[in-house]
Amino acid sequence: MTYKFTACRVSGDGNAVFPDEIIIDDEEEVVTFRKPHLIGCKESRVRFGAIGSVTVQKHLLFADIYIETRGGRDIIAHGFTRSDAEKIAALLR
Repeated sequence: MTYKFTACRVSGDGNAVFPDEIIIDDEEEVVTFRKPHLIGCKESRVRFGAIGSVTVQKHLLFADIYIETRGGRDIIAHGFTRSDAEKIAALLR
């Protein structure tokens, strides 16, 4: 099953026009982080086995997700609702 989470546009952090996206694919065991731009997008794909840790930093209304890989690469996604952030963390743990 594939789960798609999109950051809130009102959260700030550059999400007003191009919100961050996290796509989790259980069948392929891959998490994809997408940051759209005016032309194209920046996309990072990480296999579940390469995920070292998942951290949720909660703010007053929104939350940020930090995914640290075993290869030393960090993925930071800003502006998700707190409930979506908890669901993402639960799916990746």
